[in-house]
Amino acid sequence: MRYRVLVLAGAFLVSAVVLADPPTSTSSTPTEKAVTNVNQRVAQHEAEVAHLQQDLGQQESASQQAAEHLQQQDRTIEELKRELKAAQDASPKPSAGH
Repeated sequence: MRYRVLVLAGAFLVSAVVLADPPTSTSSTPTEKAVTNVNQRVAQHEAEVAHLQQDLGQQESASQQAAEHLQQQDRTIEELKRELKAAQDASPKPSAGH
C-alpha cells in the first residue's frame, strides 16, 4: 500500500513539473485554462496522497500497538499457565483408592 501511494505521488509530481513548464510560444486562453485545471487537479491529488499517507501512518501505528498488546497478553497467559501448573503440582493428589 505504501509503495502504491509513493508511486502515485511521484506520478503526480512528474505531471505537475511537466505541466508547469511554460510553453515556448504564446499560450492561447483555452490552453491556459486547461493547464490551470490540470494544475488544480494535481494539487487536489497531492493533497489526497498526503492524506492517504497520514492515514497509512496511523493504521501502521495502530497495528503495531495491537501487536504489542497481543504479545503482552500471550506473555500473561504463559505466566498464568506456569502458575496454574505449579499450584496443581503443589496440591496433594487424591489417592486412587478413595
